[in-house]
Amino acid sequence: MQLRAEQLEGHLAKTLAAAYAIHGDEPLLALEAADAVRAAARKRGFAERQVFEPGRGFDWSEFAHATQSLSLFAEKKVLELRLPSGKPGTQGGEAIAAYCERPAEDLLLLVSVPRLDRATQNSAWFGALGRAGVVVDVWPVERARLPAWIAERLARQRQSAPPEVLEFLADRVEGNLLAAHQEVRKLALVAGEGELAMDAVQDAVSNVARYDPYAAAEALLSQDLPRYVRVMEGLRGEGEQPTFVLFVLSSVLFVLQAASRGGSLDALFMQHRLFNKPLQRAVQGAARRYGAAQLAQALAHAAAIDRAIKGVGAGEPWQEFLRLGLKLAHGSKA
Repeated sequence: MQLRAEQLEGHLAKTLAAAYAIHGDEPLLALEAADAVRAAARKRGFAERQVFEPGRGFDWSEFAHATQSLSLFAEKKVLELRLPSGKPGTQGGEAIAAYCERPAEDLLLLVSVPRLDRATQNSAWFGALGRAGVVVDVWPVERARLPAWIAERLARQRQSAPPEVLEFLADRVEGNLLAAHQEVRKLALVAGEGELAMDAVQDAVSNVARYDPYAAAEALLSQDLPRYVRVMEGLRGEGEQPTFVLFVLSSVLFVLQAASRGGSLDALFMQHRLFNKPLQRAVQGAARRYGAAQLAQALAHAAAIDRAIKGVGAGEPWQEFLRLGLKLAHGSKA
């Protein structure tokens, strides 16, 4: 069984599976998902907890021994397996798969891993976890969903905010969900219950946003020019290398150009290693918006930025990124 993180609460209210595998690249949501499983297990009498974090040289017979059925008078137990690398190795994979074939009724297995690549998700041990229990997919909160996410968190502490305040908060915490959670909790302490005014929020909230080039490309293709400019300025302020920013933007342009010639977007995403889901959706939405001539001009501009970065061409790279964005944002299909 496979669930998104936001579906887990409803699932746990009805039942408790024998095993849970939580994988994703958003630490706050992964931690909250694991906490929810632990809380549900405690309510159902799983009073003991044992944690393994296998490293090099780990003896997987210890895990196998821990998964043996408990004695008649022993407490039910949650057995946690944390795999920071996402790869248990041959022996570990075999041990996990073997247990999942015959899970114990008095034990709940909770496996935490980072976002797994497709090959690992198709591995025997991960498939066994899905058959024996539930795989919980943890995805980052996209920028478009961030105001609603903040509103839901505020509601938990009996607070609300008008749309402009939610947008302001989203701008200040974009790309840093753990800090977003901390800022929302801070508002519970300093602002009290009820609707939040902009002045109070501006005084209380720090600018803790983190930016990445994929967010810049997504904003550009979503025709959100103010956000594109803000992310670019943030990247420059954080000391991001313009080479990587150019790599992401150029990859997107090459995908769009190939798609305009009939190429499959899924195959092009794999070829250019564009695995960022929000960016993929933005590319899909923009695929018919740009004409061949406009994409050729944009790629020529990207080549000029590359020469500027290397010091053999005119122009300042960060300014040229903004000019490239303006041209694409205000262009039309040729």
